[in-house]
Amino acid sequence: MKKILLTSGIVLAFIGYALFSISDACSKELAGRLDPFEVAFFSGVFGFLIVPLLRQPHESYSALVISSHPWLWLVRSISVFVTTAASVEAFMLLPMPEALSLMFLMPFFVTLFSVFVLKEQVTGWTWLSVIMGFVGVMIVLRPGAKALHFGHLCAVVSALSTAVSVIAYRFAGKETQRLSLFGSTLCGLLVGNGVLMARHFVIPHGEEVWLLLFGYGFLAAMGQLLLMLAASIAPANRVALPQYSQMLWIVLLSYFIFKQPIDLWDGVGIAVVTFSGLLNWIRQKIRFEKMLTRGWWWRRKPTAAPLIPPPSL
Repeated sequence: MKKILLTSGIVLAFIGYALFSISDACSKELAGRLDPFEVAFFSGVFGFLIVPLLRQPHESYSALVISSHPWLWLVRSISVFVTTAASVEAFMLLPMPEALSLMFLMPFFVTLFSVFVLKEQVTGWTWLSVIMGFVGVMIVLRPGAKALHFGHLCAVVSALSTAVSVIAYRFAGKETQRLSLFGSTLCGLLVGNGVLMARHFVIPHGEEVWLLLFGYGFLAAMGQLLLMLAASIAPANRVALPQYSQMLWIVLLSYFIFKQPIDLWDGVGIAVVTFSGLLNWIRQKIRFEKMLTRGWWWRRKPTAAPLIPPPSL
């Protein structure tokens, strides 16, 4: 039974990250057709479609906007708005693997915040992992050999704001309702992007544009839902590992859909970034197995599963 739960959680996570990748491809396909803020706004509109699936029978829909930690709810809302708007712009302007590699700076920023904001103890393994990931990103960017522009800045801003969202969740604690977490996401998307798109808003025309908007918003929301389900039945370290499959999806979509193959150095950088994540996962796996020997994980009371923000959302 335990093995089935673990396997199911991992499978759900793999599917969730695949949906994120397809969602990002939809946003890139909309480049030049709609304003990036309008694209991000519609992701919130179509994200509402999964709220009935997310809501527990005892929960009120008011939890979408009412939280026991209103300031942290606001911080999450703003950070998700910035993350989404910046990631849409980054994917529109950059090859998808390059944009995602920069967004994988998120663990580096989370580690810095953990040390200097949360005052947490960070092990040498963690530092080694995040430094290796940073080196991998630098290989992809190759400052001085490759021209950097606004798209690169947007990808870094997306990674930074995602890290802020993660830290805000840690401050709030695990007792926060999932509906409240998801509500802060939707409100940030709708309000922030709604204001910024107003000046350049145009009514989307054509079935293809509407289908791409639906694919971007709904698939991203479904990915979040699947990750929350995965986190509720499997330990976090097992759910986090499939995140690196997103890079494979992005490389394939970039090559076959957008005809943007990666060069040798980009491939090396992506491999280093991926290995840095695997190194951290190995450390988490060893730690988790030690906990299992003491019977800690399977005896714990179930708690609300966290929103696991992907690099692109």
